[in-house]
Amino acid sequence: MSVFANLVGQLADLLQPLFGVSAAAAAIVLFTALVRLLVHPLSRAAARGQKARVALQPRIAELRRKHARNPEKLQRAVLELHTAEKVSPLSGCLPSMLQLPAFFLLYHLFSSATIGGRANELLGHRLFDAPLGGRWADALGDGGVFGGAGLVYIALFAVVTVVAWFSYRLSRRMTAAQAPTAGADGGQQVPGLATMTKVMPFMSFFTLVTVAVMPLAAALYVVTSTTWSVVERSVLYR
Repeated sequence: MSVFANLVGQLADLLQPLFGVSAAAAAIVLFTALVRLLVHPLSRAAARGQKARVALQPRIAELRRKHARNPEKLQRAVLELHTAEKVSPLSGCLPSMLQLPAFFLLYHLFSSATIGGRANELLGHRLFDAPLGGRWADALGDGGVFGGAGLVYIALFAVVTVVAWFSYRLSRRMTAAQAPTAGADGGQQVPGLATMTKVMPFMSFFTLVTVAVMPLAAALYVVTSTTWSVVERSVLYR
């Protein structure tokens, strides 16, 4: 934790001439961008895997027709097809999973009063008038919705809403591209797939809830990462 705190502090010092009091917030955004850049090759691989899974849908539909009365045999046949084509259904989860340690480290850093036995100086940093270790509830209690800190959260919620809307539209477009072949025979590859297909596009709006309850520093990580993800997906999946 001390090493990571020093890294964030050094980045903030480097950015101080450009961003002033918000230098630590800018350092968090930069750190998030570096993390996303490191996992970008996996995101590209996930995009290739997604396109490959879409290309396999006609063959999977044929397997469903062939093994309609034998679900276990159908499951084995689909698994064998994925193995033969070197397509992993879980490849799309890897970029998100590998980011979790960085997120939890940042969350813990801005939730701890002490680091290495000393006071956590990073908690004194701000994004304009909002402390990076504070939450929306703190902002409401210190000036209300339209106070200095409250306005920072209003701006953040506005950004999250716009990004979530674009993510929603992108998810709808991607699921619609798979729908014609996925449901061509009235079956489905996995139980509950149809429900998940309907629900997943709305998950992007859940970011609004997470931003409201976590420390502002962690919220900045989530918003930056989500924005990066939407831009990345719009390029890789076009």
